[in-house]
Amino acid sequence: MITKRIIPCLDVKNGRVVKGVNFEGLSDVSSPVELAKYYSDNGADELVFYDITASFEERKLFTDILREVASQIFIPLTVGGGINTVEDFDRVLKCGADKVSVNSGAIRNPELIREAAERYGNQCVVISADIKRVGGEFHVFAKGGREDTNMEAISWIKRCVDLGAGEVVVNSIDTDGVKKGFDIEMLKAICNVVNVPVIASGGAGKINDFVDLFREIPDIDAGLAASIFHFGEVSISDLKKELRKNNITVRL
Repeated sequence: MITKRIIPCLDVKNGRVVKGVNFEGLSDVSSPVELAKYYSDNGADELVFYDITASFEERKLFTDILREVASQIFIPLTVGGGINTVEDFDRVLKCGADKVSVNSGAIRNPELIREAAERYGNQCVVISADIKRVGGEFHVFAKGGREDTNMEAISWIKRCVDLGAGEVVVNSIDTDGVKKGFDIEMLKAICNVVNVPVIASGGAGKINDFVDLFREIPDIDAGLAASIFHFGEVSISDLKKELRKNNITVRL
């Protein structure tokens, strides 16, 4: 059985880690460098770093902080925010990222996925999709969840994987920060149409939410969370011990 990954997420704004609810009402949490090192030392399998206002502000990602984060950790690092060209991929990888996450840039130019996959390999290209229910349909949102693209999400993700994305991060805006559990319905729909690793994001509030996620969707590869880890509500070691008790394979 594939080992399930537990991934903390650092949403970074103005050089600080922040967290909100439903992508709104952001509050300050910590230094990204200190938090990244803590997670690397305390059992996280990977780390995701999002410069969450880069796309909205139409600027490039903060590379100085990224370099410092990458120098402090010994686990794979996925980085996103303001990725619009193959040159942006190159810059972020040279700063120490292992994988590059693209969202708004791919919406503007889907061929970016193919170009990056051809140059750096599929395993390096992560499609991150911010998804919300609109009129009974799953819609893709751009610019940090601010802008409805009116694109249907399941077909969009399938198209991105067909273009060369080697991994999918599914961010549920409906469940983000609400702490009532992952969006199982949406995640199942996505796992049914792609054959690459899928990471669930948005909604974790307690250890059992991860147990439910991996039980309900055996094909899901990883669970990603932010606030429950940042504020010490759940420790990664306790979470992994409980997953092991429930016969879910994790790296201790």
